[in-house]
Amino acid sequence: MNPVNKEIVADYVIVGAGTAGCVLANRLSACGKYKVVLIEAGGRDSHPFIHIPAGFLRLLDHPSITWGYKTAPEKQASQREILFPRGRGLGGSSSINGLLYVRPFAADINAWEERGAAGWNFENCLPYYIRSETWQDGKDPKRGHDGPIQVTRVLSPPAVCAEVMMAGEELGLEMLDDPNTNTRGPSIWYYQQTRQGRFRSSAARGYLRPAAYRTNLSVLTDLHVMQVIMEGEGKQRTATGVACRRENGQTVFVKARKEVILSAGVIGTPRLLELSGIGDPHVLDNAGIRSQVALSGVGNNLQDHYVTRLCFRIQGIETANERAHGTALAKEVAKYVVSGDGILTYSAAVIGAFASTGLVARPDVQFVIAPGSFKEGRIGELEDEPGLSFGVWQMRPESRGEVHIVSSDDSKAPSIAPRYLSDSLDRQTVIAGLRIGRQLARQPSLAPYVVGETVPGPQADSNEALLQYARDNGSTVYHGVGTCRMGPDPAAGAVVDANLRVHGVNRLRVIDGSVMPTMTSTNTNATVLMIAERAADLLLNDVQQADQFVQQPQRI
Repeated sequence: MNPVNKEIVADYVIVGAGTAGCVLANRLSACGKYKVVLIEAGGRDSHPFIHIPAGFLRLLDHPSITWGYKTAPEKQASQREILFPRGRGLGGSSSINGLLYVRPFAADINAWEERGAAGWNFENCLPYYIRSETWQDGKDPKRGHDGPIQVTRVLSPPAVCAEVMMAGEELGLEMLDDPNTNTRGPSIWYYQQTRQGRFRSSAARGYLRPAAYRTNLSVLTDLHVMQVIMEGEGKQRTATGVACRRENGQTVFVKARKEVILSAGVIGTPRLLELSGIGDPHVLDNAGIRSQVALSGVGNNLQDHYVTRLCFRIQGIETANERAHGTALAKEVAKYVVSGDGILTYSAAVIGAFASTGLVARPDVQFVIAPGSFKEGRIGELEDEPGLSFGVWQMRPESRGEVHIVSSDDSKAPSIAPRYLSDSLDRQTVIAGLRIGRQLARQPSLAPYVVGETVPGPQADSNEALLQYARDNGSTVYHGVGTCRMGPDPAAGAVVDANLRVHGVNRLRVIDGSVMPTMTSTNTNATVLMIAERAADLLLNDVQQADQFVQQPQRI
């Protein structure tokens, strides 16, 4: 006997409780006028490793907290399937990421408006970066002081970090106190973390928990959205809700009186559009889906940062490796429990840097420098002996990939093809970036402590060898964006307009990192927060104008 179908009605239906979805659930429900339903395929954010900053190392391939995605094998990445972590559960990827908070260069956002996304320039967007955060150190007017996401400095970094900072200055990098306020050129600085005390400050913790008491907000977990429901024909298509499925087989229909908002992320959002018959007709036909709205850009324009790491054996100075094993680790656990300090508060890196390869006019590689080294140079388990690692990525990659469904079965994972290193500039940049990392390790302040390079090692000396190493060992740094990009012209590949409305469908918007037309140069979480904050205002302004129009007396 089939479970009885259920119907829920709300004003706004938000699909995906990741970074953007949590922001929207909070902001749209704040006034109390509108009923908001937030739907999440995963569960509650109850796993302890979510909240312990260093716990992210154990979450990147977690079977229930991530989607378990892998990229398709590609020639330029040595035919490897690369783990492509996407968070599943409240907070989404903000609950599993490396906690690094870095705003992009102003020119990155201005480029969106220059490409047709009207209003999306840095001047307009800066207030939303500010609104989203509480910077716990200082009162700079460019930083937020009462926002939901707590941003703080790294606590008590190992001694080797001070030597790395001085080595950066010796290399010609400017030492910055706050990389999120300065006009930045080649520079070195300490990363800031989305952390409050001993705990991760995820979008679920910062935005969703304070709103949980609101009677007009419902958060539905463990509910899988199968498709967007639409009415009408041709250009008069209107989104009216979503069809969902519970694990017990029950179908749940969630209807939207005002709008359906897709915030399922760079993979989930194009996947759901295609399952709903919105996308390239050729892709849909190959997957056995009837085309309802032809929109060729859905799933295209995938961009990501591809990171490759150098590792060094260190002597004569403290690194994190020595504190991550045996009795030393037990002491670190005790320190974390008692004072909320120590290596368990560390995240993906402690020091960051922007450097210029000379291949383009502005800084084009970013470093993630960890005061420890990972086995085989891949993020995960720290080595036993003292070590140091420099991860490097091209800040604005030219390579473009795609995400597409391969079946009408909504339980099947889509094909993810980032096309890493497919552009020649990207290949040149990764080689030049690795060489800059080696130069940093040879500076006077750091060189006395460097025993040698362990990965890739001195044998990888030629450009060809360095590129092959990058192909064999590089990975995503979890910054995928762009698969539903903003723009005025759907014929040119735009999926949403500057108000984030899906071209060709009424009352349907996409609000997440997939709308970025081009890659931001830095870590992307701060910018996804900004996008959702600004989008919330766009939505509320639209509905207030509509309500005022309806309330105006009709003239005879």
